[in-house]
Amino acid sequence: MAQHYRFNKEQASRRPGVTPLKDAIEQMLDKYKLKNRFDQSYVVAHWDKIMGDAIASRTKKVFIKDRTLFLQIESAPLRNELVRAKYKIIELINREMKSDLVEEVVFI
Repeated sequence: MAQHYRFNKEQASRRPGVTPLKDAIEQMLDKYKLKNRFDQSYVVAHWDKIMGDAIASRTKKVFIKDRTLFLQIESAPLRNELVRAKYKIIELINREMKSDLVEEVVFI
């Protein structure tokens, strides 16, 4: 005979000593000192979300090294505008990551 699942509230609630998965991953990243590298790869992977599709489509390379964001931009006029808005870029990235991940932007 088939057994039916019955919801048991006592078994479903969190017990003391049980850590949520999000907290466990954050603890692991902190323990192995991978948080900074994880944040850097997040910025590169979500560049279009942070800066928008218009800028992301004209960006060839994006990487972070030693708290410096390196950008290779195809369009000269766009590069000129972004040079002027350098501090705005730093602010957007740091606000998205909720930390001081980037201190400088270099256009290559």
